[in-house]
Amino acid sequence: MDARIKELLKPEILNTVNGLELVARVIVEGFMSGSNKSQAVGAGQEFSQYKNYQAGDDLRQLDWKSFARTERYYIKQAEIETNITVKFIVDASQSMAYVEENISKLQYAKVLTAALAYLARKQGDSIGLSIVNESQIKILQPRFEQQQFVRFLYELINIKTSGTWNRSNQLEQLFDHHGKELIIFLTDLYDDNGDLLNFIGRLKTPRNEVVVFHLIGKKEKDLSFEGSFTFQDMETQVRTKVNTNTQRDNYKKKFAEWLEQSRIWMLEKQVSYYPVDLLDSADTILRNFLTNRKRLQR
Repeated sequence: MDARIKELLKPEILNTVNGLELVARVIVEGFMSGSNKSQAVGAGQEFSQYKNYQAGDDLRQLDWKSFARTERYYIKQAEIETNITVKFIVDASQSMAYVEENISKLQYAKVLTAALAYLARKQGDSIGLSIVNESQIKILQPRFEQQQFVRFLYELINIKTSGTWNRSNQLEQLFDHHGKELIIFLTDLYDDNGDLLNFIGRLKTPRNEVVVFHLIGKKEKDLSFEGSFTFQDMETQVRTKVNTNTQRDNYKKKFAEWLEQSRIWMLEKQVSYYPVDLLDSADTILRNFLTNRKRLQR
C-alpha cells in the first residue's frame, strides 16, 4: 500500500469524520491525477440514437456493424446518466474484525467505501449506506445534498462488528430498488448456509448493477502460519486444531476452489466480483475497478 496512505490508516484518523474524509481525498485525488479524470463510479452510458458521420466526429463512436450492413458511416450517440444512485452495503459481522498488518477487513472496507463515495459525490451521484450484521440493519437513505457525505462518514466510523450475517426478514427493506442503481457490497463472504450468496442474488435486477468487493487476508488465504495452532471461528466461536505445516497445501487448494466457485457464481448472476487482498493498495483497487467499468461501458 502507498506509504502516504498507509501512514493515515491509524485508528485515531479512521475513527473521525475529518480523518476518514482526508484518507478518501488522498486516495481519490491521487488516483484522479493525469489521465484518470474521466473515469466514473456511477455514471454510465445509455444508447440514444444514430446520426450521420461528419468531419470532426470522434471516430471511436463509429458503428462498424452498421457500416458492414449499409456501407454508410454512422455515429452512435449516447446519453450520459448522471442521476445514478450509488448504494453501499457493508458486512459488519464479526469475521470482518479479522486483522492483518494492523488493518482489519472492516477498516479496509471503511476506507474503500469512503473513497468510492467521495468520488461518487464529486460526480453528482446520490449516495446511501446500509450496515448489516446479526444485531442490526442500519440504513442511511440515498440523498444528494451537501450534508449527506458527512452523515455517510459518521455512520461509517461508527460501524462495529457483531455476530453473524443477519438472517431476519428485515433484510427485505434492502431489496427496495428505484430506478437505475449501482449497489456496492463489501464483505468477506463468510456464512454458514449460503445466506450471503442468496442475498447477493436477490440484490441483482435487470435495472441495476451489483458489485461485490471480497475482502481476503493474505495469511488467511495462504495459511502462512508456522506450527500447530488452535483457530477460533470469530462468529460461531468453534475451535479447530490445525498443524499448518501438514495441512497448508490442502487448505490452499480448498481456498482457491472456493474463490473460483465464487467468481463463477457471480459471473452467472451478472454480478461484478473483485477479490481484495488486505495488503493491496486502496488506490490500486480503485483504479482496477473504474478502469474495468469504463471498458465494459464502451
